Amino acid sequence: MTAHPILHTIHVPTLEPHLSRTGTIFRTFADQDSGCVSYGFMAAGRRWFVKGASTPDGVASLRRAVSLHGAVSHPAIVPLSHSFSTDEGLALVYPWTAGEVLYHPTRARHGGRAAPGSPLSNFRKLPLPRVHAALDSLLSAHLAVERAGFVAVDLYDGCMLYDFECHRLMLCDLDEYRPGPFTLRADRLPGSSRYMAPEEFVRGSIIDIRTTVFNLGRALRLLLDTGDEEGQWRGTPDQLATVKTATDPDPVRRFHSVLSLATAWHAADRASGAHLCGDGPTAFPPATP
Repeated sequence: MTAHPILHTIHVPTLEPHLSRTGTIFRTFADQDSGCVSYGFMAAGRRWFVKGASTPDGVASLRRAVSLHGAVSHPAIVPLSHSFSTDEGLALVYPWTAGEVLYHPTRARHGGRAAPGSPLSNFRKLPLPRVHAALDSLLSAHLAVERAGFVAVDLYDGCMLYDFECHRLMLCDLDEYRPGPFTLRADRLPGSSRYMAPEEFVRGSIIDIRTTVFNLGRALRLLLDTGDEEGQWRGTPDQLATVKTATDPDPVRRFHSVLSLATAWHAADRASGAHLCGDGPTAFPPATP
């Protein structure tokens, strides 16, 4: 199949008119927290996700994404196909990937994670083997991130795309990931507070792979529960203990790497046979990070 010209584009004056001239925009994502505007774009029988930035912060974020994708490749991370400049900033082109973002906040709408019929609510009702397979993909992808020398920033359920037909988790919009460790020069990092480590709110703190461990621990905790109150843990006591170590407020007491977290998580899984369990929730007290 001949590559669409968008994959050879170097520069255009403005993004949306260019897409309209060269194909069909079938969906627009305009009210995003990031300030970026994204498009579902179809041309020559293929669909793409095109994300554009026109503000200094947005452009810096997309440049970080280019850097990440240049260093990290993993089957569970939506790959970057191309990037090009515009008079307003920068645009990234990704293959359109089937699935639903587990949480999709906008500037006008927040909340709704636990709403009946929401993607995250539906995910939390999946049989445990499906959930564990998704969590395995999440951890495996971050082993690749770790090997490349990057740390997670702004990792939350809005980065998680789940295909309920093929039962596959993919990660997208990893625009804030960056090489680590680094020193936080702002009052806080971008992100969802329910996923963030304490040091992400402290100017001058060191952000390193143990911060990523905390983020992943929170993801494990929140995705293996039936609601946002964290009162219906579907995992086992050993898995909950693993989460508590990963989300210790003191980075020194956490797992020192994603690899050590993944090893402990899989050991707890094997010890309990959790991947073979039924799909009913088991009540445990909430994990307090």
